[in-house]
Amino acid sequence: MPILDITKPSAALVPVPVIDPRAAAAADAQTSASTFADYRSRLDADTLRRQEADLALFATFLGDVHAIPPASAPTLGAHLPYAPEAWANVTHGLVAAFLRWQLQQGYALGSINVRLATVRRYCGLAHSAGVISAEAIALIRTVRGYSGRQARILDAQRQQAATPTRRSSKKATPHVLNAAQVVALKQQPATPQGRRDRLLICLLVDLGLRVGELASLTVAALSLEQGMLTFYREKVHLHQTHQLGPDALAAAQAYLASDALPAGPLLRGSRKNGALWGFMSTRAIHKRVALLGEQIGVPGLAPHDLRHTWATRAARGKSDPFALRDAGGWSSLAMPSRYVESSVVANARIELAE
Repeated sequence: MPILDITKPSAALVPVPVIDPRAAAAADAQTSASTFADYRSRLDADTLRRQEADLALFATFLGDVHAIPPASAPTLGAHLPYAPEAWANVTHGLVAAFLRWQLQQGYALGSINVRLATVRRYCGLAHSAGVISAEAIALIRTVRGYSGRQARILDAQRQQAATPTRRSSKKATPHVLNAAQVVALKQQPATPQGRRDRLLICLLVDLGLRVGELASLTVAALSLEQGMLTFYREKVHLHQTHQLGPDALAAAQAYLASDALPAGPLLRGSRKNGALWGFMSTRAIHKRVALLGEQIGVPGLAPHDLRHTWATRAARGKSDPFALRDAGGWSSLAMPSRYVESSVVANARIELAE
């Protein structure tokens, strides 16, 4: 029996097809163009806004160090979140210099770490799109943020040098409203806009909802018969049901009876004349809460201040920490513990079982 020579193709075998290099190149080009869009499509609106602000600051830095003409920084900042080609020539040295530049500008260490993560993420996307080389991205990934211990040391050094260490768009300390301010904030006029505002405030300050959770509520989330609100907490991937307090229930009854649509998003938007239309976004809620805060003499009030007020009042009311964790939609005790006031004597509130 003859031995089959496997080094030579048999005439009976079907030739192996060869991929058209033009088709491969076209697929690579299409993938490159969609890399950023695919990534951004998976993010929520708040994350996208934060990343765009991070990248706008990165562009400002590039102009400040004359890596680009300073006047072109706004244009580059507008393109960095969307265009892979905008990341051409970004190097390890520039990313590391961005870290140092923020320190010199006095930005908070936590904010610096977040912006570094954003820049590294988009550098990685640019690498996937073929704009940044493998060697360059490997070096960029070696740029690290600051640990807690390093942050404390750097903050101490900057304080000694009289460099501000909390430059941020966020308030250093959230507002905690007192009882009188909470009552004043809930006292809204008996108009469509006023009834909407009263319900908005009650859901924030009495239930501690996050602004994104509030904006995503639907009419079906409210059960007036049971006095319950059922909603989804995206941050911890949980559906929860909360009992409405007397104020929130009364506000919900008034709004649903006169102003809400039969179905769909719960909170309707409003025009300058007070007429309701459309629906409230997280940005619209932020603006409305700020305006209502100014009306009671609390400038700069934000939705998170009302959540902070809720958690602080709950902690002062001796709420069980585990119950506070669950009701606030946290995954650990680390966050609710921030609202528990420390005792002068560390173990003053500790009681041992018999």
